[in-house]
Amino acid sequence: MRTIALAGNPNTGKTSLFNTLTKSYEYVGNWSGVTVEKKVGLLRNKQGQLVDLPGIYSLHPLSSDESVAANFLLTESPDAVLNIIDSSQLERNLYLTIQLLEYNKPFLIGLNMIDVAKSRGIHVDTEKLSTMLHVPVLPIVARTGQGTNQMMSHLSEPHLPSSHFRIDYGPIVEQAILTFIGEIQQYEHLPNPRWLGLQFLENNPVVIDTLSNIMPMEPLRALYQQTEEALRESSEALHLPQFIRSVRMDFIRQLMEQCVDRQHAQAHSLTERIDAIITHKWLGLPIFLAFMFLLFKLTFDWFGQPLSDLLDGFIGGPISDMVNQALTAVGASEFTHALIVDGIIAGVGGVLVFIPQIFMLFFLISFVEDSGYMARVTLVMDRVMEMVGLNGKSFIPFIIGFGCNVPAVMAARSIEQPKERLVTTLLTPLMSCSARLPVYSLFVGAFFVSHKAAVVFSLYLLGIVLALLLAKLFTHLFYTGEKSMFVIEIPPYRMPQARSLLRNTWEKGKGFIRKAGTFILGGSVVIWFLSYAGPSGFGVDMDHSFLALIGGIFAPILAPVGFGTWQAGASLLTGFMAKEIVVSTMNIIYHTPDMAGLETQIKHAFTPLQAYSFMAFILLYVPCLATVGVIRKETASMRWTLFSIAYGLVLAYTVSVLIYQIGLWIGLT
Repeated sequence: MRTIALAGNPNTGKTSLFNTLTKSYEYVGNWSGVTVEKKVGLLRNKQGQLVDLPGIYSLHPLSSDESVAANFLLTESPDAVLNIIDSSQLERNLYLTIQLLEYNKPFLIGLNMIDVAKSRGIHVDTEKLSTMLHVPVLPIVARTGQGTNQMMSHLSEPHLPSSHFRIDYGPIVEQAILTFIGEIQQYEHLPNPRWLGLQFLENNPVVIDTLSNIMPMEPLRALYQQTEEALRESSEALHLPQFIRSVRMDFIRQLMEQCVDRQHAQAHSLTERIDAIITHKWLGLPIFLAFMFLLFKLTFDWFGQPLSDLLDGFIGGPISDMVNQALTAVGASEFTHALIVDGIIAGVGGVLVFIPQIFMLFFLISFVEDSGYMARVTLVMDRVMEMVGLNGKSFIPFIIGFGCNVPAVMAARSIEQPKERLVTTLLTPLMSCSARLPVYSLFVGAFFVSHKAAVVFSLYLLGIVLALLLAKLFTHLFYTGEKSMFVIEIPPYRMPQARSLLRNTWEKGKGFIRKAGTFILGGSVVIWFLSYAGPSGFGVDMDHSFLALIGGIFAPILAPVGFGTWQAGASLLTGFMAKEIVVSTMNIIYHTPDMAGLETQIKHAFTPLQAYSFMAFILLYVPCLATVGVIRKETASMRWTLFSIAYGLVLAYTVSVLIYQIGLWIGLT
């Protein structure tokens, strides 16, 4: 089956096009860093597979996600390349296009965002551009599907024409390429030798590593040195990679002069005028914080909570009554009855009631992402991040972490510097993910009814502040002398499409539902069994169950933080599997029919001060099992994985002790 590589700069619409051409769904956001690994999908017509590569600015990788693209072209040799370009940023996009054209494979260019270019007064002569690049150029709008049927027709042709594009780099470099080809011609399974030679002369680390594994490098190093010396003798002041880049940039300028008409381009677009306020040196951060507070007001006060109350009444009322009647009708045993009603319905249902709030939060986050504001947030936060030794790009995983810590940790791949990538990976679990929302909703509903949004906002803010403080400490401890680099694509503002919003919301939220049917279901059954059985047998009093014995081990340790009970200890222990299971555990322990009953029980077991201390502990202590697994994978180190668990526990305990003890000292209860 034909394999087509989909490549382009970040935020050019690759993933939107991938979804359209394959009728599948991958996460789409109007900001860079969305794709962090290659994704494969089958074309709609079943005549090939499309590989969506991470967005890159050139084939010279600066980060681990960019190396995915370079490695793919080097080792997997696709049958064709589909290059997607942002029409409104043509000059910057064309550098990667030239590198890909030199790969000498069948080639097709998708000139995306022609609607944005037109709105800015930019006209691209696609026919002239196609003639100069010797490949088809198709104008498209990936987010709406405009032009994609024509693109599918091109990709379905049985014999796609190969790219014959070639730039003359002058006698010195051209001779070096010929010599390089002679050195590698005996080695098989390598891509186009001219392209490989140019990548070697550009010092592409992926190419150099690959070649060093299959052949002696001394002749190639000597060739590189000789070419450098020849350039100096010819009065060229540039190093070899810089010289190659300058030749390409000269060609790109020629393309722009002949193919692009900017006579009617706007001097100051609406995007720029809005950015003058949104990214203002002093106003940017307060605007972001105000927006976050508004987001939580919508989620917990105005819309999400009333819907959750309705769902809670439905699960705790008609659903529970129907199941009880059905079990009685079939003569179910007491054990089975207790397992289904007190274990599964109480455990899983106690978490499902928070679906409206979680989906509301995901809907709002998707709206912000699709509008283009998220990219501005990273720009605003860059000034803050620099103070702690990171840069604005590290804030991208933090924001993604508000949804789920697993993809957030993976998003750290886009960070170029290994030190900053490691620190970001370790700190991302401090971001309050959606799995913690059920815990927050339960406690703010019980203790902070009039200030739900403010309390939840304070917890999110606490995670961010502590992450920044620890970033300063970690970057100091792990300092390696690296120079930080921050490059981010600033997309135009767009009104999100309803279909895209609903799809993004569903894709983010369905993981929560899937978890309810797997982790939470299984965990609820185990927790119920531990609460049902004890050393003396089955059907024991809860205080004499195995669950009470296990939770009691941690009770004395938790006393200084304000919740030294076996119930709290057991809930925290089960939360390691998934944070939502904390609510499931409490629902089973306190044996309540609905959230209102559980909130009543919680009020007897906690004070407001203890409740806030408990929520802070949930925010900061060990990452969930899935996050631990992805940290192990991304760091390739058990030492750093254990460190992430250990420092989280220490931090959670320390912060909760301070909250509780200082609260007692100033007279809070």
